[in-house]
Amino acid sequence: MPTPSSSKPRARSAPAAVRPDVAPKKAPTQSRAVETYERILATAAALLGEVGIERLSTNLICKRLGLTPPALYQYFPNKYAILHELGQRLMLRQNELLEPWATPATMALPEARFARSMAEMFLETVRLTEQMPAGVWVTRALRAVPSLQDVRNRSHDQVTELLLGAFLAAHPAVDAARARLCIRLAIDALYAAQELLFDDPTQLPEAVADVMSEMVAGQLARLRRSAA
Repeated sequence: MPTPSSSKPRARSAPAAVRPDVAPKKAPTQSRAVETYERILATAAALLGEVGIERLSTNLICKRLGLTPPALYQYFPNKYAILHELGQRLMLRQNELLEPWATPATMALPEARFARSMAEMFLETVRLTEQMPAGVWVTRALRAVPSLQDVRNRSHDQVTELLLGAFLAAHPAVDAARARLCIRLAIDALYAAQELLFDDPTQLPEAVADVMSEMVAGQLARLRRSAA
């Protein structure tokens, strides 16, 4: 006689979601192919700003470009691969802006001056993102589309190591694991503050920059004091 538990049908686990392939099919080498590749990216960025993530499609890109779908599919298997490339370019530009700032000298600044310096860097990053083709929409896509989130995560990991190296060079006595965690959380918090500005235009960029930078500077200052 079956027990009450065995008489119930077992719930089936939901199948894992299949993520689209985001790897480009091939890199262009000849000048005409490079031009087509860049036109696809530029057109996708323009359309992304016009129609948003959901309505963007390879057919729409081809129609705007006067390109056949097979010609586009030589380079990108789907729209997510195009967004992936746009996301990588945005993250690269943001990281290039950050590199000259991320030095031991910056990390050794007194708390108030460090917070001010970080606020200025934050505002420069916001301006850069707004000036990049569809930079705001690409930022949203990196957050909203699961297959694109690795672009942001990899970039944040790279920035964490960059800042950590500078911070430890300036303060070698601090706990390295604790410092890495603080910096990683700070990067995510600053990125969330940037998204807040894009999603809520009523927020004042300078006010958001000041509050976030003071929070981060305060945490890093406590870490420095704990090792003194």
